[in-house]
Amino acid sequence: MKIVFATHNNNKLKEVAALLPNIELLSLTDIGCTEEIPETADTLEGNAKIKANHVTEKYGYPCFADDTGLLVDALNGEPGVYSARYAGEHGNAEKNMDLLLKNLEGTSNRKACFKTIICLNLNNQQHLFEGICNGNILEKRQGDEGFGYDPIFTPNGYQLSFAEMSLDEKGKISHRGLAVQKLIAFLQNL
Repeated sequence: MKIVFATHNNNKLKEVAALLPNIELLSLTDIGCTEEIPETADTLEGNAKIKANHVTEKYGYPCFADDTGLLVDALNGEPGVYSARYAGEHGNAEKNMDLLLKNLEGTSNRKACFKTIICLNLNNQQHLFEGICNGNILEKRQGDEGFGYDPIFTPNGYQLSFAEMSLDEKGKISHRGLAVQKLIAFLQNL
């Protein structure tokens, strides 16, 4: 089965492809979609739907899209839906982490969670899958694997940041991994 994962992010593509061994996963680049799909919703669910619908309607492929946010308790859920552009420029992980760490200076409550919503458009139906990973924001970066906020997030029950874990290890416990596991279970029951 061929399914488009609505992303240009090769890190996310590799992470998800490792979890979907029996599906031919296509990226936006693979189908010739070069435009940036605007994420204009004010919820993760809304953005995932926008991206999946764009691909299905314009390119005719079954598609799933995700949106992920980092929700920090002490910041009333920020950066949330704006996680990728928290410091202004879309996708600048270093600036996003710098701003988050600055905003948490002197704060003892470091609780946070990553939340991923996946929207799947398949056979003229839409399905949603959610994954949540609870943890804490570290005071400084640790590790150089992964992407985004991985170097400053440690999941509950672990001493390592996501950036210090192997793809396989992270995939089993991460927000995206948990949402993808629900997606896989759904696809296997078709």
